[in-house]
Amino acid sequence: MGRDTDKLFLTVAGRPLVAQTWGRFDAVSCIDDIVIVVRDGRQDEFNALAALYHFAKPFRLVVGGKERQDSVWNGLEQLPKSTDIVAIQDAARPCTDVALIQATIDAAREHGAAGAAQPVTDTIKLSEDGKVIARHLDRSVLWAVQTPQTFRVEVIRRALAKVREKGLQVTDDTAACELIGQPVHLVPSAAPNPKVTLPADVPYVELLLKRPA
Repeated sequence: MGRDTDKLFLTVAGRPLVAQTWGRFDAVSCIDDIVIVVRDGRQDEFNALAALYHFAKPFRLVVGGKERQDSVWNGLEQLPKSTDIVAIQDAARPCTDVALIQATIDAAREHGAAGAAQPVTDTIKLSEDGKVIARHLDRSVLWAVQTPQTFRVEVIRRALAKVREKGLQVTDDTAACELIGQPVHLVPSAAPNPKVTLPADVPYVELLLKRPA
C-alpha cells in the first residue's frame, strides 16, 4: 500500500477498513467479547471508531508486539478468564461471512483447532530461486488458508508457548499448532473472503461489501 498508508484506515464502502471488520464480528451472535491488538499510541483512534459506529460488544484494546505471533499472544493474555474458544481474525479481512465464523467456532469446539480455507484453483509451481520453475505441485491437495483461525484457548496458548520457547517465527496461528501435533480442521469458505494487501484489492473488497446481504 505504500510506506505512508495505513490500510486499516482506508475508507472502504463508507467506513474505515478496520471498522468494517470490527462491525462484522460485533454483529455475530456467537461472539461475546472482542480484543483488538493495536499499535501503541493509536488507542484513541480505535475508541473513536467504537463510539462513532456504536459497536455494542465489550471490547479491549491491547498493544501489539514485535511479530504477529507476539501480538496474538498479547491478545490472548487479555481474554476474559471464562473464554474457552477464540477466533483470530485479520483486521484487513472485512468480508468474512457470518456463517463461516460460526462454522470455525463449531469446528474448534469439536476438534480443538480450525481455520477458514479455500481449495487452490490456480496451477501452482515451486521455484527455488524465484526465476525458474523447479517442479509442479498437485493443487488437488493444496488449500489457501484464511481467517478466522479458531481454537480452544488452551490449545492456541500451548502452541504459541512452544513457538516462543523455540524462538521461532510463524506466519499464521495454525502453523504454531504443528509444533504441538495439534490437527487443524479445514473449514471451507464458500463466499469470497479476501484480505486487503495490494491497492488492487480495495475496489474488489468494496464491491463485496456493497452487495445486498
